[in-house]
Amino acid sequence: MTLSQLSSPNVMNDIITTMFNKKFLEELFKPQELYSKRALRTVFDRLAHASIMRLNQASMDKLYDLMTMAFKYQVLLCPRPKDMLLVTFNHMDAIRDFVRDSPSILNQVDETYRQLIEMYTPLSGGEFQLIRQTLLIFFQDMHIRVSIFLKDKVQNSNGRFVLPTSGPVPYGTQIPGLIRTFSCTGEEVNRVQFRSAGNYTAALREGSFEMHGDRVIKLGTNMYGVSRAVETHMSGTSRNSSQHTKVNTAPNPLAKKELNLLAQLMGGLDMQKPVGSDTSFRVNLFATDEEEEEALMSRPAELSYEVINIQAAKDQQTNAELARIMGEFADEGEPSATPSSKGDELLAMMDGL
Repeated sequence: MTLSQLSSPNVMNDIITTMFNKKFLEELFKPQELYSKRALRTVFDRLAHASIMRLNQASMDKLYDLMTMAFKYQVLLCPRPKDMLLVTFNHMDAIRDFVRDSPSILNQVDETYRQLIEMYTPLSGGEFQLIRQTLLIFFQDMHIRVSIFLKDKVQNSNGRFVLPTSGPVPYGTQIPGLIRTFSCTGEEVNRVQFRSAGNYTAALREGSFEMHGDRVIKLGTNMYGVSRAVETHMSGTSRNSSQHTKVNTAPNPLAKKELNLLAQLMGGLDMQKPVGSDTSFRVNLFATDEEEEEALMSRPAELSYEVINIQAAKDQQTNAELARIMGEFADEGEPSATPSSKGDELLAMMDGL
């Protein structure tokens, strides 16, 4: 199965339903420390397996590398810190387009829009800058080469991104080329022009921070205007730097609650299928099985993770619990989460981080 087939309506609906679950988002929006890399990977694995889609370790590693490097690129190239919110809205706009024919899921997505607008639009430029720097510090030692970035010449062979020296300037700023001197009273007393090294243009307008509107900025939109293969390669810089990087291994209590809830929502899904048939499918992001095995063997041990298998069918009691929770979603109620064996298993894993 190729990346283009991941847009199957059933697969995307299952993943989006889990991702935008009300209780899960309530935990996610609580103030908390940034996740560790292992905790983030665990969340990613859980979400990827929220549907009938199944990926083996090599394909999951490849998909995770693509996701992390694409997001790092978007954060790094934001013209101004506040534009990270526009990038997020571009992500949300694409998700909403996936579920436009599913009203119940669409309501979940729209509620997330409202929470994002309420929480982040009042923030100052300094607060957005702090968020941006925190994210860049998290990704600073990840230098994984991605073919689409290499072909577009926005990434070097060592996995580092190329910052543009031309193009539109951030909204609200002026084109470089003029130095103005002011007196202590605030009056302009001198002007000096200089020749800038880049070919800059003024920003035409600011993107919309409403639920619907033109975001203007293209970061966060579909990178694949033309169908092409995706390849990720570990750079030597990344392998060496990872040996000297001290990773925060302390478990995040709020992250545990979110992962426990996510496991509970996913663990008891009852898959109805005809006798003798298998409704799940295996996703391989490589062209051949040989390429997949080679990638798995060449990946550094510190960047590999154990495959997480999620049982789609559980005992009757867990199925009843999931049915109760899903019923409360429809009634906009407040379900009380109870521990599940999947959650306990995941908590044990997190305790070892």
